[in-house]
Amino acid sequence: MSQKKSHHHGNLRAALVDAGLALVRDGGPDALSIRKVAAAANVSHAAPAHHFPTLAHLRTAVIAEGYRRFRAFMEEAIAQAPDTAHDRALGACFGYLRFARAYPGLFDLMFGTHAHDHEDAELCAASDESYAVLARVSAPFAGNDPADTELAIWSLVHGFASLAVGGQKMLADQETAEAFFTRLFARLDLVETAPATPRPAPEI
Repeated sequence: MSQKKSHHHGNLRAALVDAGLALVRDGGPDALSIRKVAAAANVSHAAPAHHFPTLAHLRTAVIAEGYRRFRAFMEEAIAQAPDTAHDRALGACFGYLRFARAYPGLFDLMFGTHAHDHEDAELCAASDESYAVLARVSAPFAGNDPADTELAIWSLVHGFASLAVGGQKMLADQETAEAFFTRLFARLDLVETAPATPRPAPEI
């Protein structure tokens, strides 16, 4: 037991979150448990309590890290897109879809109904920063009502991502799915206007 307790990876909290991410990746949201992350981090089952008194606390930290990775996927895809407002917005959507495909269990956990602390400062910051990417790429098309454009793009990409990770055979191949999404995105008929100030993220 003493050998297990001594192995804290230098940062026990980060090790537990990483273990939680791996469990969710391999087994979906219901695979997450404090005992399992403790075992994966090679510590006693009581060791996580200092950082995560309950499963909801652990779940909250895993979701917060999910939003950080989510944002990174979108930013990477935007950086690879041609430098036009339309292509940057489409690039953000590709990042959204690629994240959902890479982390389907985490995507489900982030946007599902599993209990967690919606008011947690770390989670709120990570969520707001990821939503800010969507607001930023939507701003050139927002006109007088930014909410309309943001919601149209968000609804399209989130619904499409949910279908893609939900086992729809026509969307199983990433290249095919992205080509399909590109055609749907064009139907939004976005018209670039004077740049608008991105709005704060809505509460999710």
